[in-house]
Amino acid sequence: MSLSLSNQQLVPQPVSSGCAGGQRGERPGGRAERPVDAGAPSIERGTPALDEGAPASERRRRRSDDPVTALHYQLSTTRAEANLDVVVLVDNSGCLVAGAGAWPACEELAAYAPLLANPDAVQSAAVGSRIAALTAEVEVQSLAVAGGEVLLCGRGGTAERGASIARAAAGCLRILRAAA
Repeated sequence: MSLSLSNQQLVPQPVSSGCAGGQRGERPGGRAERPVDAGAPSIERGTPALDEGAPASERRRRRSDDPVTALHYQLSTTRAEANLDVVVLVDNSGCLVAGAGAWPACEELAAYAPLLANPDAVQSAAVGSRIAALTAEVEVQSLAVAGGEVLLCGRGGTAERGASIARAAAGCLRILRAAA
């Protein structure tokens, strides 16, 4: 959250994170409106910072009943945890389902994800060279959901990104199965 001076008072201004531009909830001026999570800790005046009724062992800080928002939360957490540049969940044709990171990077990784998962399908030398360059810095995991396949991809981070992607895969499967 950033603060701006308005009528001689500090007024909180929302700051977007994750994928930006062209996404649901975008406001004029290119700023993306963050999904509202009623269970998230709040710092607003008169609002308790934490839900006293929540179990102390609950590890998730943000929740949503909306599958797309829940997927975004899952990917955002994975991105931060593994220090990834971008994390995307795409269908087997490369269509972006959910992502966290800069919007152009999300779109690029989504487009290349099916080819990263199946490099033998590459038929162009130019595309093949880009796939070869991405392979060293991308982790791809295929997930079977309701008779179909989705791909979870993370780019950047460290060599340990595989463990984070595996945890994210389990979370994404849980979210997608609950939505089906």
